[in-house]
Amino acid sequence: MNPPNLQIRGLAPTSVLAAAGLALLSACASTPPPPQEQLAVGRAAVARAEGPAAADAPLELAAARDKIARANVAVVNKDHVLARQLAEQAEADATLAEAQARSARSQKALTQVREGTRQLREEVGRP
Repeated sequence: MNPPNLQIRGLAPTSVLAAAGLALLSACASTPPPPQEQLAVGRAAVARAEGPAAADAPLELAAARDKIARANVAVVNKDHVLARQLAEQAEADATLAEAQARSARSQKALTQVREGTRQLREEVGRP
């Protein structure tokens, strides 16, 4: 009975194991750290938007809240790339919610000014 051939395509088993170990270590080393800063920025943006945007941009605010919650889950699952993406998207959604809320308030103020101007013109036009 012949002993098993321990060489794989001209490589010794220790070389194959060393290469596999090196590949495994390099994969672990390339895992990015948790995006703590981006999560904090995303959370702060959502918190900042919650007051003014709650009534005037509820869909965008809900999207921001959902994405920051999903980013937190991604961190727990050690999917740091996804966590960073979701935190950045949450920040963008919260910023959009704030902008839309500001726009809605500006539109309301403009409508009030126009109505006041219309009423003044009516009064001036009376004999």
